[in-house]
Amino acid sequence: MTDTMARAAAGPLVAGTAAPDFTLHSTPDQTVSLHDFRGRPVILAFYPADWSPVCGDQMVLYNEILPEFQRHGAELLGISVDGAWCHLAFAQQRRLHFPLLADFEPKGAVARRYGVYRDGDGTTERALFVIDGDGVVRWSYLSPIGVNPGADGILRALETLGTERG
Repeated sequence: MTDTMARAAAGPLVAGTAAPDFTLHSTPDQTVSLHDFRGRPVILAFYPADWSPVCGDQMVLYNEILPEFQRHGAELLGISVDGAWCHLAFAQQRRLHFPLLADFEPKGAVARRYGVYRDGDGTTERALFVIDGDGVVRWSYLSPIGVNPGADGILRALETLGTERG
């Protein structure tokens, strides 16, 4: 069993784990890397698919409270196994103002490294990670696939980061 397969079988990365770096497409010709945000908190929101109802509601909610995330200096990145063109159409239709990253090829490679790839479905779990400015996972949450996890846990984790820094 490879390290990546073992990681996925073990479940999502837990607090205190170094967040694996990655580079994914945010558009067909642009990429985003986790290390680009060093020094700032990052929220990773893994979700199964762009056009599913629960995913759409979740991403729209995060878009609405984006100013709250930004107040904490945090960058929000949505990640699914959908391709960049699909993400573009979805983001335009939903008027999203944060990057959606395509964990498309090799399919689910980043999700596997974070322990949230669903082999049986070929999608990701609905999972959230808050990563501090040093690149360490400070909070993670795995939601039931059909449930919008909301943002309360993310906001609490960001507030905790703020009090630890302050």
